[in-house]
Amino acid sequence: MSGEQAAQDSGAGDGEAATVWDVVVVGAGPAGASAAHAAAVTGRRVLLLEKSELPRYKTCGGGIIGPSRDALPPGFELPLRDRVHAVTFSLNGRLSRTKRSRQMLFGLINRPEFDAGLVEAARAAGAVVRTGATVSRVEQHGPGVPDRRTVAVILNSGGADGNREEVVYARAVVGADGSASRIGAHVGVKLDQVDLGLEAEIPVPAPVAEDWAGRVHIDWGPLPGSYGWVFPKGDSLTVGVISARGDGAATKRYFEDFVARLGLAGFEPSVSSGHLTRCRADDSPLSRGRVLVCGDAAGLLEPWTREGISYALRSGRLAGEWAVRIAESHDAVDARRQALNYAFAVKAGLGVEMGIGRRMLALFEKRPGMLHAALTTFPPAWRAFASITRGKITLAELVRTRPLARRALEAFDRA
Repeated sequence: MSGEQAAQDSGAGDGEAATVWDVVVVGAGPAGASAAHAAAVTGRRVLLLEKSELPRYKTCGGGIIGPSRDALPPGFELPLRDRVHAVTFSLNGRLSRTKRSRQMLFGLINRPEFDAGLVEAARAAGAVVRTGATVSRVEQHGPGVPDRRTVAVILNSGGADGNREEVVYARAVVGADGSASRIGAHVGVKLDQVDLGLEAEIPVPAPVAEDWAGRVHIDWGPLPGSYGWVFPKGDSLTVGVISARGDGAATKRYFEDFVARLGLAGFEPSVSSGHLTRCRADDSPLSRGRVLVCGDAAGLLEPWTREGISYALRSGRLAGEWAVRIAESHDAVDARRQALNYAFAVKAGLGVEMGIGRRMLALFEKRPGMLHAALTTFPPAWRAFASITRGKITLAELVRTRPLARRALEAFDRA
């Protein structure tokens, strides 16, 4: 049976044999598309569900660091809007200093193009993509579930009363439906850090665009743990700030002051948006039965910088690989074993990095000036920053293998 025919039959009515997909992925962002690709390349029947039509706007700085690049599907062409060779650091608008590199530090993309490209890569690998599909819940037990090897994915298909439901069946489900994830709620994801980001896409005239080409700006902000950024993308700038949720008015003031200091207040944004980023608690589950979560749905992102694309790509790929194993499991015990293996793989890599990120955030909240001074005046700190952004080393590896970095972080922990 073709994937398209399976998609048509997946909601079969009474008296018809319903198709059971090997893997159903909910959400077609970087995590979901990566999961769908990883599962589809094994030859399994994979359905990727997305509630929006593609391409769609997504609030995101769009920085592609080394770990993101290395986690892309083979042969994927990055739709880069700019290549960063310089970073201007400032401390709440003061003490600005620009550091430059002959080698590219990282690339910049627009999320609509990037996400659509990842979805096409998943489709090319064999996944069936269905947009306009809103998932209301999943069920693993009960009268609507044919057997213990099957998960029922319930779609809200609209209809005249807006309440008509459709059921799609799967041997394994991957939840990649964002930080307000319905699948994450089913799994029981727990969070210990929630931040508010405000961002605008600002079209600028050619002379302004030329001034920013190849250079980003990072400003360590006035609120604990806050910072702002400017990412150039051709004829527009992505400008944003982020801080801990709880004082939205202060975050908005920081954003407005930041834009004004940059001389960009006179330009009309094409898009202005806000979003919440959510980090998982250490003991938060990553699975329940035959359902896995990844990316933002699992609360996987770097706690200090709130960088999420690399975490989405890496955890999505792992989720797709382990979802195939769960789909092949013939009983609950084996499915549980595979889900635990997935959790171990995530925690051994991304979890360790998140732990170091939490320590860095605590340091940054207490000593933003010290961090600024280190990056702008201490060459080893700048070289470490450059190596991390290029993907030569992770922050966790840096702390583990470089005695100076480890001793410095330990000293800051005690301060």
